[in-house]
Amino acid sequence: MSRTEAGLRLPAYGERSIADVVPAVAAALGKPLGTTPSGLVLPSAPAYVVLLVDGLGQQLLERYAHAAPYLTSLRGSAGTAGVPSTTATSLTSLGTGLVPGQHGLVGYTARVPETGELLNHLQWDRDVDPLAYQPHETAFAQLAARGIYTAAVNKKQFATSGLTRAAHRGATYRGADTPGDRLAETLESADGPSFTYVYDADLDKAGHQYGVASSEWLVELQAIDEFAEDLRDALPTSVRLLVVADHGMVDSPAASRFELDRLPELRRGVTLVGGEARFRHLYVREGALDDVLAAWRGHLGDRATVLSRDEAVARGWFGPVEDRVAARLGDVMVACHDDVAVFSTADFPREQTMVGLHGSLTRDEMEIPILIA
Repeated sequence: MSRTEAGLRLPAYGERSIADVVPAVAAALGKPLGTTPSGLVLPSAPAYVVLLVDGLGQQLLERYAHAAPYLTSLRGSAGTAGVPSTTATSLTSLGTGLVPGQHGLVGYTARVPETGELLNHLQWDRDVDPLAYQPHETAFAQLAARGIYTAAVNKKQFATSGLTRAAHRGATYRGADTPGDRLAETLESADGPSFTYVYDADLDKAGHQYGVASSEWLVELQAIDEFAEDLRDALPTSVRLLVVADHGMVDSPAASRFELDRLPELRRGVTLVGGEARFRHLYVREGALDDVLAAWRGHLGDRATVLSRDEAVARGWFGPVEDRVAARLGDVMVACHDDVAVFSTADFPREQTMVGLHGSLTRDEMEIPILIA
């Protein structure tokens, strides 16, 4: 599958990554979008439902299989998220069929080069046009143009969000706020030649708040396992169900956390801190790149991989990087190892309250299930 490098799991772009899921589904529907991923071939069917479980990493599913007996009974194997292993990036790769360096949503937060300000890609908290920011036609829209009814089933509040418009435009949006509503909307959508995307965020929410393997997280894992089984039972036998995730998660204890507000030497030369605690984008002032790299590498040592933008791009972290996207990437990127995290309470006060985190390139974060039912 994907390669490893210095303990990191690299993305399997073009083989079995989150960006390859919809192109593989399109080929299985008989409506190929272009080159089919070499490592992801799905059985032919007149209709597909893709259930994306936010935060359900492959390693977590294997580790806590007792709480998900139905999911662990399904055929399939691991794929990977893109880089960074975070929701906005992965959902856009799913919806567009593109790698992060092409679609441009390169993290939880990233700098908008035209304004120099951070954009939160989940909340879309800046006056940024999603269609200009992510100008490529989505894979959803391409499927719809090929005569396949294409729908996105998600909470009503996200129907017109910036992320939905950037990542999933072209699909008929079907608002559903409860598991029952999601089931009903999916069954109605999957009637005839169709592709239906269904999103569930509850497991990720529990992981952030309580940590993976907490009782609250295990309850949510059991609930999504039951939902997936109920969905499979309710769908016509001709409809294929594919279960995937956007990333995994790790818990970061207090002893493994670095607080930038207490480390002024790591602020020198840094004009803006982006990304998230497990994967930081650092934007530096002109001429300070080498000093910033040296300071961060010296302080973190083997607890993180610290690369310049050029180094990260050369290693293929983001796939091919378009010119309009390059300046959104940090001048320096910090990918944390093990359970390490880098916080800035001044910049991101909510992050410090989280137990479970993601974004980096460890197996627990990068490997995702791709399961067929």
